[in-house]
Amino acid sequence: MGRHIHLIGIGAGDPEYVTVQAIEALNDTQVFFAMDKGEAKRDLVGLRREICARFIRRPGYRFVELPDPKRANPGNRQADYRDAVSDWHAARTRIWASAITTELGPDGVGAFLAWGDPSLYDSTLRILEAAAAAVEFTFDVIPGITAVQALTARHRIPLNDVGEPVLITTGRQLRAHGLTGSAVVMLDADCSFATCPPDTRIWWGAYLGTDDELLVAGRVGEAGPRIEALRAEARARHGWIMDTYLLRAPFGSMDTMRPRSAN
Repeated sequence: MGRHIHLIGIGAGDPEYVTVQAIEALNDTQVFFAMDKGEAKRDLVGLRREICARFIRRPGYRFVELPDPKRANPGNRQADYRDAVSDWHAARTRIWASAITTELGPDGVGAFLAWGDPSLYDSTLRILEAAAAAVEFTFDVIPGITAVQALTARHRIPLNDVGEPVLITTGRQLRAHGLTGSAVVMLDADCSFATCPPDTRIWWGAYLGTDDELLVAGRVGEAGPRIEALRAEARARHGWIMDTYLLRAPFGSMDTMRPRSAN
């Protein structure tokens, strides 16, 4: 049989987002690998442990926490960003390959629990593929409910306008290219929505699906400053934040809305 790894999407925060397929994979796992991101983010490991305790029928599994290498500050150039991410992924790959070899027996089953879904702005799948090229194991992927789905459900809105596309992007890309139509923005530590025109519509959410969930909707000109203040306060209180938002250009706007200065 050989070593096998489940890559399990566990949803965006609410344990009830975990699917039946994910529960079966949890119950098939002997060793759960988790990244140790420091005391500020202990909640993230804690939520993974809570999910296991809730859904695994016969305890006997164990957690192995792995040191998470620090990613270099990439600067502003896209090439520097890609180099920093590549180096970070390579360091993680070495750690994961070593842990899978030493912590799993020849026919052991392990798992990584990915927040949301492993396919959407998550590095786990790429790193696992690289590790599988270095040491011998097989793996499968269990899809999960994404932050995008949780965001639209909690705001009770459709993701797209009728017959219109939706872009899923990052704060970095929004600042560089502006907004056309509708866009979901993830991985934005800089409140890049502030670069959009004031009448741009925004639906924002943080800690989606958890007891600490925050939701704000409105126009960027009015809701934006409130989101920035809420985000700063929540991040200071928890030591970390996961948030995402949907932007929609003003009705009738067909041209790219170029970013304006945040100042």
